[in-house]
Amino acid sequence: MRVIAGKARSLPLKCIDGFDTRPTTDRIKETLFNILQPEIPGCRFLDLFSGSGAIGIEALSRGAKEAVFVENQRKAWSCIKDNLNFTRLTGSSRVLLMDALQALYQMNGEPAFDIIFMDPPYDQGFEKQVLEVLGHSSLADSHTTIVLETSKNGEVDWIEACGFTPWKIKDYKTNRHLFLGRTKVQNS
Repeated sequence: MRVIAGKARSLPLKCIDGFDTRPTTDRIKETLFNILQPEIPGCRFLDLFSGSGAIGIEALSRGAKEAVFVENQRKAWSCIKDNLNFTRLTGSSRVLLMDALQALYQMNGEPAFDIIFMDPPYDQGFEKQVLEVLGHSSLADSHTTIVLETSKNGEVDWIEACGFTPWKIKDYKTNRHLFLGRTKVQNS
């Protein structure tokens, strides 16, 4: 696993051993950032369920102004800090050792993020809980792009009830990325 592009290009990243995290492959990460690239320079980026931090680090390397990493496993949190130190991207980052929902409640009141990426454990309902909170939070506004990684066959028919609409879906072999924006309210 490595940084694909930007100022930390080609630097290798550590990931934690075991099956508690699923590092995003370089090919999927490259596809993801090809889609997001126009929004990256100068953006505020939130990486929920961060794992090794590879997604947020890629955003920083490509010009994000700030990245906030949220991870509740101490080993993964430590790995993110090591990767940020190694890539020299610590100055524009915050790493929170806490549950994603706890972090959202704690940060509520801060300005909206431009991009929120979340890769929760598949098929356990965390993504629905997070979107329900974001639907009523200052952290996501009408300009925020939310990228949700799910299993390829994960149920997502509940997304619009949380106040978001998919504007792009990218399927891979075993998973997919849903690109979400706030649902537009129709005036009657």
